[in-house]
Amino acid sequence: MKVNCEGCAGCCLDWRPIAETASDHERRGPGDPIDEGYNFVSLTRDEVAHFVDRGLGDALTARLWEVDEATPGVAVDGIRLAALDGRPAFFVGLRTVPKPVAPFETDRRWLATCAFLDPETLQCRIHGEEHYPDECASYPGYNLELGVETECERVEAEYGGDRLLDDEPAGREGLLFGPQAVGAKVFAYPKPAELDGVVDRMERGALTDADRAAFVGVAVGSRPGSLSVDEERAAAATAAARDADSWAGRAIEAWEAVAADAGARAADPPSGEDVETARGAPETPGWDAVDAE
Repeated sequence: MKVNCEGCAGCCLDWRPIAETASDHERRGPGDPIDEGYNFVSLTRDEVAHFVDRGLGDALTARLWEVDEATPGVAVDGIRLAALDGRPAFFVGLRTVPKPVAPFETDRRWLATCAFLDPETLQCRIHGEEHYPDECASYPGYNLELGVETECERVEAEYGGDRLLDDEPAGREGLLFGPQAVGAKVFAYPKPAELDGVVDRMERGALTDADRAAFVGVAVGSRPGSLSVDEERAAAATAAARDADSWAGRAIEAWEAVAADAGARAADPPSGEDVETARGAPETPGWDAVDAE
């Protein structure tokens, strides 16, 4: 598997506002996501724990799904949520935030972008780090394994060029389907009543730090292959995520304070260096360095 990522980042941002063709891809799960996010990067329990241990718990968020009456679910805030034995099922993944980006040689616009993407180089700030998600490292391998259209191909169709240079899956493990995913990548919130109000805020895109931290804690405290949760481990992770004050979390707040509507042209926006690097974000190497490898 080989891809051409320079100037793209189609899998790291929501470029639907600048696309002519409507798309609802990359929204995996048992139903319709409560949030409006795109290209949600779901993490394993161990990956969530790694982010929390590195003080990056404030860069994580959760996803719930609305389902029909034929699907196992539980009602919270008037919405029937996908559930496992009466417990709302959820993913934990990376937060996104509006940033001024210019993918595919387009004009710079405000688009929902991964918290870890440098808006100028369109490179990941944690690429190659120990906590770099397997889902990101493997993309688009999982799509190729499943015979599902990749974001690379959608970019090619919309803007031309060659992005997917080799469609042979990389052979990485980690798809995690079926029972083995429970407690390892698909988590179950043990007390649905605690989500009263939270589901409504998720639907409105208004989750609080405490809301996100609660999901993070349950994920870290989950036991793979089980619905049980280690309450002590969960409480510690919840507290750590709630108290996190990372460069990523602070940059999210800064971007949100200046962002325009999704798809709006970014006229003289602040730079990634001013917003992210100045707050402690790692530098990215630039594409010349990648090409030289």
